[in-house]
Amino acid sequence: MEKPLLPRESGQFVAERSRDVFIRDAGVQKVAEMLFNLRRSDALTASGWKVANPLAPALNWVFVVDTMNFSFWPDNGAQQCEVTYKGITYTGFMTLCAAITRAMDEGVPITDPKYFSQMSVEELGKVLRSDNETAMPMVQERHQVLTEGGRVLLEHGGSFHSFISQAGNDAQKLVELIVEKIPSYRDEVTYEGRKISFNKRAQILVADFWAVTEARGEGYIINMDCLTMFADYRVPQALVYLGVLQYSDALMEALKNGELLPSGDRREVEIRGCSIWSVELIKERLHKMVQETDGNACSINSAIIDFYLWPFAKQHHKEMAHIPIHHTRCIYY
Repeated sequence: MEKPLLPRESGQFVAERSRDVFIRDAGVQKVAEMLFNLRRSDALTASGWKVANPLAPALNWVFVVDTMNFSFWPDNGAQQCEVTYKGITYTGFMTLCAAITRAMDEGVPITDPKYFSQMSVEELGKVLRSDNETAMPMVQERHQVLTEGGRVLLEHGGSFHSFISQAGNDAQKLVELIVEKIPSYRDEVTYEGRKISFNKRAQILVADFWAVTEARGEGYIINMDCLTMFADYRVPQALVYLGVLQYSDALMEALKNGELLPSGDRREVEIRGCSIWSVELIKERLHKMVQETDGNACSINSAIIDFYLWPFAKQHHKEMAHIPIHHTRCIYY
């Protein structure tokens, strides 16, 4: 069976054939310069990850959250699901983080694979309960992927750490292990007759594993440069806002009209693929600028650029409101 292209090659393959999404060199240059000016700040280090994940306490918590890290937008423009934890009200991805941490405070062993591998849909529904009328979407699917993930951990030592350590400390091998053993992490599609992969959640899981160990001073993951940005629905919006990506008039109109793009739709694949490749181009440009100016190699990888762009998109959501995000209901992002 044909192996899918890796995410980086997939991004390039899509970008070279894309009909509705285009990468603009001026935008690539602009963002590379923006990051260049921040190159010595904490925003572009593993500790920048802590800003995006302030509630992350431990590795099993990271596994539980990343396994259910998909599709937080509400149906038909309804208000977003909200979770209030310790006086702060969270929306989007952070509702999941807050809900899992809240459950731990309530004594629910939600980060123990023995528990979450066999918990009921009702039990998970209670853990993920919203503090307003809008329920978190796709609870059934979240239950399915979490129990599946838990069973895999139990077959491999009973914790995320014991499972992941089988792949050594190479980021590429870690992603391959996750995608091979846990079906819900297989983010693959056929585009223009070629099987490609984006593996958004598997790559985030490895990047989060790296960031947690790095933040603890135990960082030992090599080959982090093989990871790409994590192709979701929020970062592409920021890339359009920053002039890196441009959508065709037809695609922009479809998104503004609220058209749902099915998972695997050509336009959806082009948004994700071009997002990946544009960040690779930004990274290459940034590395070149650092080399020429500072005379040394730049350690900023695509995961760190994503860790910067994702909170940027959240912080500037009001200025970016005129740019529609694409809506695809699926378990991949």
